Amino acid sequence: MARYTDSVCRICRRENLKLFLKGDRCYSDKCAFDRRSYPPGEHGQRRGRKTSDYGIQLREKQKVKRMYGLSEKQFRLFFKRADKQKGVTGTSLLVLLERRLDNVIYRLGFVNSRTQGRHFVMHRHFLVNGKIVNIPSYLINIGDVIEIEEKSSNIKAIGDSLDAVVRRGVPQWLDLEKENKRGVVKNFPTREDLTMPMQEQLIVELYSK
Repeated sequence: MARYTDSVCRICRRENLKLFLKGDRCYSDKCAFDRRSYPPGEHGQRRGRKTSDYGIQLREKQKVKRMYGLSEKQFRLFFKRADKQKGVTGTSLLVLLERRLDNVIYRLGFVNSRTQGRHFVMHRHFLVNGKIVNIPSYLINIGDVIEIEEKSSNIKAIGDSLDAVVRRGVPQWLDLEKENKRGVVKNFPTREDLTMPMQEQLIVELYSK
């Protein structure tokens, strides 16, 4: 899979939204978005440009795709899966994205970004129901128990992230046992649990063309 190697702060500026792609740095005064909250490039500060309906839909899709760190192919596969489920397609899409293992360990506070979560999962630092899972896109289910592999329990980055979890908070659909470095999936997230500004209906409209 192609990897994005440029500055991730440019992504936040391009989408005009802080996506918290760099973990704790995004909460500090070093955040590039807070200092330059306009699109990157020499024309970034131009104002008054009219955006077409297609452009608005595309930007929303790009924003959500980049927030979860997916390629276009991966994102489209998630959309197709959501489209086959009962209920509202846009909501089903967001719930599927939230159920990814790299996102769940980020939400629990074991890592400070989804990118770090993907890296740690691939390096076999996490267990799901007592078994090592090294697939970042693995979809968790209700009742699943996520733990840190015993040999990885003293990794400084994980400890630092758990120390800072109070600032970010843990969503209600998850239960964190901080002392045991253990998390439990109580429920699937509802649309109300997802507080980042996302207009998923625009993505549905884009892919429905």
